[in-house]
Amino acid sequence: MTPLKRFKNLIEIDKKDIYQIFLYSILAGVISLSLPLGIQSIVNFLQAGKVSTSWIVLVIMVVIGVAFVGTLKIMQYRITENLQQKIFVRSSFEFAYRFPKIKFNQLYNSSAPELANRFFDTLTVQKGFSKLLLDISGAILQILFGIILLSLYHSFFIFFGIILLSLLYFIFKINFLAGLETSLKESKYKYRVAHWIQEIARNHLSFKSKSVFEFSLRKNDKIVTKYLQQRENHFTILRRQFIQLTGFKVLITAGLLIVGGVLVLNQQMNIGQFVAAEIIILSIITAVEKLFSGLELFYDVLTSLEKLGTVVDMEIETEKSNPNYQLNDDKLIIETNNVCFKFPDSEFPVLQNINLKIEPNDCILIQGKNGSGKTTLLRILSKLLEPTAGSVFVNDVNYKKFTTEDYQSKIGIITVNDTLFEGTILENITCKNQKITNQKLSEVLDKLDLTNYIKSLPAGFDTRIYAEGKQINSSIIQKILLARCIINDPKILFLEEPLEKVDPVQASKIIDYLTNKAHDWTLVVISNHSYWETKSNKKIVLEKGEIISKK
Repeated sequence: MTPLKRFKNLIEIDKKDIYQIFLYSILAGVISLSLPLGIQSIVNFLQAGKVSTSWIVLVIMVVIGVAFVGTLKIMQYRITENLQQKIFVRSSFEFAYRFPKIKFNQLYNSSAPELANRFFDTLTVQKGFSKLLLDISGAILQILFGIILLSLYHSFFIFFGIILLSLLYFIFKINFLAGLETSLKESKYKYRVAHWIQEIARNHLSFKSKSVFEFSLRKNDKIVTKYLQQRENHFTILRRQFIQLTGFKVLITAGLLIVGGVLVLNQQMNIGQFVAAEIIILSIITAVEKLFSGLELFYDVLTSLEKLGTVVDMEIETEKSNPNYQLNDDKLIIETNNVCFKFPDSEFPVLQNINLKIEPNDCILIQGKNGSGKTTLLRILSKLLEPTAGSVFVNDVNYKKFTTEDYQSKIGIITVNDTLFEGTILENITCKNQKITNQKLSEVLDKLDLTNYIKSLPAGFDTRIYAEGKQINSSIIQKILLARCIINDPKILFLEEPLEKVDPVQASKIIDYLTNKAHDWTLVVISNHSYWETKSNKKIVLEKGEIISKK
């Protein structure tokens, strides 16, 4: 989708509000252009040397006109403020909705946090879009109405107006594509700089080392240099536009003054008309300046829409619920048939010919060396990934028939990349699910040995956890993640190294709790903790993406 198409779509969403803005601009433009006529009449009365009722009425009407135009502007500002708020709300929900649902292959070679930075372009779209609607629409109407009004004074102004509009179009035509291209390139390196700073911040402890610190500065210098080159290229286009604007202003000002002067000398215009014409000429020049300054803003808005489109254009999981395929069964049986998986840029498959069966109340332990395919298998079984070949069946139905939302509502999953989000401890465990009772919460916390820890905190459950939970130790983080995973009593638990950082004695007690037959769940676990082996009824060993042992 082109940037202009995105801009058109943005207009389509709120076209009723935009029509209102244009209507107010037209009214304001008509009234503003009637003011020179009023001033012309006032000058004529003054030339006659008389103070009459008509003169007083004209003065009052001109003042009322100015006040009414101001009122219309205030109404426009109210509408554009509403538009800004709607743009922000839509963009925030668009990002919040999409990131969890973006397909794996779309994010494979990207950094999700870096892509999330694109949200800040919403601010540019907010401010830029409303300013374009107000200033640019008003400027265009001001130019058109000004030319129409000038043409009433003399037919020569019609010819002059055609030349003016042709020059404006020509300047726009020769600059627009180049300006947009350089703006997009500049923005690309701007985000590279931001991402590198983000990487430094994320690994700030590593960058304390002198050699790594110096490397970070050298790399930053390299990226910033490229940004400055692209910024300079964009500025070259802007400077060219400014030079063209200056020439345009000189040409228009000189031309209209000369034409107006000649018409007055030839008695084809009177002094009042000449003064009114000069006011119109000044308004046209002011409007042209707004158009040119708005062109730079137009580049910024289109570039920001393109950057937001980087996320919006990514494919998401769009599944429709089918009443014939819903997981209402109490027991889930999962079976794989020759499942294979290969990453988009990989030459060889990570998994191949995987055949296994997971039955209700199984406790299956998956083991293997690093790179053997354990994590990928767990993610396929939990439907975070889909196999590139082969099939996965749930209760003898291909699990593609079930929506991801339906399937994942029946399971709990922990991966090694999981961490806590910013919020309270209670929010991290329950996600404000009103169905979770205090009794259930207390039971889970007791079994995971979290009760005493939470009691020791001054704010208890309301203790604020910051990004990634860095102010609490890693064993507590794992316990909280496990509490979140089991609090809703899922049918199957997929756990990747769930207790790796927990004290061995505590870990053994938690494993006893998780594997207790009183629980109506199935366990699929990746772990090197030896105690899992004594509690599992099945053990699968992977090597180079294949199952080499089943016990």
